Amino acid sequence: MQTRKLGRTGLEVSILGYGAWGISGKQWIGAEDDASLAALRLAISKGVNFIDTALAYGDGKSEELVGKVVREASETVYVATKVPPKNRVWPARLGTGIEDVFPYQYIVDSTDTSLRNLGLERVDLQQLHVWNPEWLERDEWRRAFEDLKRDGKVRFVGISINDHQPETALGIIETGLIDTVQVIYNVFDQSPERELFAACQKHNIGVLARVPFDEGSLTGRINADTVFPEGDFRNYYFRGDRKAEVAARVATILADLGRTATAEMAEVALRFCMTHPAVSTVIPGMRSLSSVTANAAAAELGGLNENEIEILRRHAWDRNFYA
Repeated sequence: MQTRKLGRTGLEVSILGYGAWGISGKQWIGAEDDASLAALRLAISKGVNFIDTALAYGDGKSEELVGKVVREASETVYVATKVPPKNRVWPARLGTGIEDVFPYQYIVDSTDTSLRNLGLERVDLQQLHVWNPEWLERDEWRRAFEDLKRDGKVRFVGISINDHQPETALGIIETGLIDTVQVIYNVFDQSPERELFAACQKHNIGVLARVPFDEGSLTGRINADTVFPEGDFRNYYFRGDRKAEVAARVATILADLGRTATAEMAEVALRFCMTHPAVSTVIPGMRSLSSVTANAAAAELGGLNENEIEILRRHAWDRNFYA
């Protein structure tokens, strides 16, 4: 498994990471603990050494599963988690004060809760789960991060950028007070390439690329007839005629690449994210052994060639299915 430095942290992280939202059993329906634990263990055995979870994922359920596997692993596995917004509003809204979202004591208390869920004394990376550039000069988040690091509860700190808003992180990157950013980056949303990635490379900030499969549309497994379980958030994400729309776009991508099998889309999508040198690790959700195996195999192939990247550049799609 290829590794890259996580920015200035110096941590050598696997280019394929593990996104642990889907194993929480909340919003992603169908997750079973035994299967999730097996997928986590297989990922680690294949060289995945970076797991991204969050306190909000199943109200701590994801952290508990991640912690169990990490504590029993003989390999070094780095764990990232996130402080949920106190007002439980995703994404952060302009005009909402930080006192309603990330007051100092709340950040500290949430980190303590995450450590208990994980069963760890320290987390490698703590992140704010949303970000509002209006909070840049406020000291609540600054003091909380500084104190958590001083007290040995976290090693490094960062933010998870709001959906499709990479430019909102440019100011906080300039402060030098964070170590990483987490951002949506995939074939459809290539917007981090405009400004964010260059800023991260300039300031040696680690990049966690999330949603590489666009919540499933870039796996090639979604079509007009796909049915998601009741209560699964993808029923909202792919509402209306969106399933047919993404299926048509995926078919066009594969045709332009000269690929004949729909199943190849996931490999292409993952390798697209891994090609950009600013990306430290890509963190797809992997709830099944087959997904772990396929994604690890794709990671072994490395990035795409220049011709393939140029073709995929033409398939950027400016839209927000979360809204």
